[in-house]
Amino acid sequence: MKTKYTVALSLLVGVVVGAVAVQGLHAQAKPKAYRVSESEVLDAATVTAYNPALQAAQKAAGGRSFRTTGRIVAVVGTAPKRVNISEWDSLEQAQAWQNSEARKNLAPQRDKTIKIIRQYIVESAN
Repeated sequence: MKTKYTVALSLLVGVVVGAVAVQGLHAQAKPKAYRVSESEVLDAATVTAYNPALQAAQKAAGGRSFRTTGRIVAVVGTAPKRVNISEWDSLEQAQAWQNSEARKNLAPQRDKTIKIIRQYIVESAN
């Protein structure tokens, strides 16, 4: 009988320790961040060269760009003409990209291609 209690207690302790470890791992995970850019195209001919350069630089910095070429439907207010959303592993990573040399090097090409109307980074709550 004593062996049954020992096994049961050991099993219970193992489950509790495992649950605490999983909770700790979830608490350590940083929430993802999303960088949203609302813009207008200034020169459609240069967009085809700028977009791949931007996406390659973002990918090298750890970002993932969503394809945002579909329709934009306003729910409240006026819809922007163009939206770009990129996903980052953390707010700090997105901010590092925003201030990076690679992004600054794209500025001359960006300024000829698009006009940024609004740009912001949103941290997810998960």
